[in-house]
Amino acid sequence: MRDSNSYVDREKQRSALRMAFLIFSFSLFLNFTISCSEAHEHIAKAVNPEDSVAMMTSKGVNTLISDSGVIKYRIVTERWDVNMAKNPSRWEFMKGIFFEQFDEQFHVQAYIQADTAWYYDKERLWHLRGRVNIRNNNGLVYTSEELFWDGLKHEFYSTVFSRVVTNERTMEGSYFRSDEQMNHYLVTNSKGSFLASDMDGSDDDTAADQMPDSLQPEPYVRPAATKRPVSRY
Repeated sequence: MRDSNSYVDREKQRSALRMAFLIFSFSLFLNFTISCSEAHEHIAKAVNPEDSVAMMTSKGVNTLISDSGVIKYRIVTERWDVNMAKNPSRWEFMKGIFFEQFDEQFHVQAYIQADTAWYYDKERLWHLRGRVNIRNNNGLVYTSEELFWDGLKHEFYSTVFSRVVTNERTMEGSYFRSDEQMNHYLVTNSKGSFLASDMDGSDDDTAADQMPDSLQPEPYVRPAATKRPVSRY
């Protein structure tokens, strides 16, 4: 009789354990189902175009630039980023840039160097920053901290302090404008050293033309704008 009671007790315990396990399993399943139904998809914010990375990056670049099939420049740079996602689209030269400028016979006419540069392809506008230096084959040396190079108007211009050194004179001013060959240029708000002949004149008109505040070796005439596309090799 005692053994029979013990057997009944064990069966009751097993039934209770099975029931507890079933209840626990059902609770886990119910919690899992509820959590899945309330799950939210985690999506990162869209990347803005101005935050986009460069579409193309080239390192150790030494390439030629042509204009209407004629080679005009050589570009040497440590890093060249082309980003067409930004507005306006641009080329970026954050590691510095060096130009050689050629004439139609492929003779070097000038050297251009800057610490940083941006080129806006739609406007054909170069923005040079940092230690900007230009030397042409006439012995002219130009230095500044900022210079713009307009490829449509074919001219350089700057509204910050600039220094122009030639074999005859040294000029400094806060406004500079020149043609691409640096043969005809204008410096205003200037100061510097000049030859005595620059300041001598037989009449008032001659003296006024040679005042250092607007000195220019030859009359500067803005060249006509062209819309010839630039291609890169």
